[in-house]
Amino acid sequence: MNPPPEAPVLRGVGIGLRREFHDAILKTSRRVDWLEIISENFMGLDGRPRYVLDACAERWPIVPHGVAASVGTGQNDVYDDALAALIARLAPPFFSDHLCYSSLGGHESFDLLPLPFTEEAVAAAAGRAKYLTRRLGTPMLLENITYYAVMPGSCMTEGDFLEGVLDQSGCGLLLDLTNLYLNARNHGQDPSEALRRIPLERVRQIHLAGHSIDRGLLLDTHSSAIAEPVWALFRETVACIGQVPTLIEWDQRIPSLDAVLDEADKARAFLEEAK
Repeated sequence: MNPPPEAPVLRGVGIGLRREFHDAILKTSRRVDWLEIISENFMGLDGRPRYVLDACAERWPIVPHGVAASVGTGQNDVYDDALAALIARLAPPFFSDHLCYSSLGGHESFDLLPLPFTEEAVAAAAGRAKYLTRRLGTPMLLENITYYAVMPGSCMTEGDFLEGVLDQSGCGLLLDLTNLYLNARNHGQDPSEALRRIPLERVRQIHLAGHSIDRGLLLDTHSSAIAEPVWALFRETVACIGQVPTLIEWDQRIPSLDAVLDEADKARAFLEEAK
């Protein structure tokens, strides 16, 4: 039996592989450092999605990023088996999902729901993340989510909550700077101060995305170019921690591939400044 392929080292700036790009991505001659997929979009799929995934994997490292592992709640063997098969196929350097819950008691919410910032939630999320890491044999990153209300019973700051889960699970942090910015603004905090309160030494990847505003509330919609204050926060972050693999997310009102790659070029230029 052949040994599994060695996981690639991730560097530079990636983009999300979305269905709208399946044709253009295979033809582009522009620089793409790596790709991120939504795990659930490729679990058990054949036909053209599998062909595109395999063709892309011949050119670029691919990292799975999930939305349904429900780290804050219990084990789901069917989901975990499907994710394990995808991980085995891609041999990524890591996989990621959100520090939240999305299912409870067998019912799927199809949303990323915030956990209370408590020691009990720390233990539950860390336990699930540790199980997934062992089950899949691949390092896991956890992403900070956008939350529009602090859950009842919370007795910790978000920074302390993140640090507790990461310490107990051994996971790295996928720092979504747009989420951090939105949370800070929506909850009356200074984004730079919020950045200093999270465990930056655990950051292994960064997400950047556009957002929208509805009646004064900043919404995590991934529907536009990245806002200038988020770019400023990105430059502040990489000046502090150096070059970190960075992803451009765009999931609604998706423009041309070239428009997304323009955002990737901008992020790459900022990373180069941090050398």
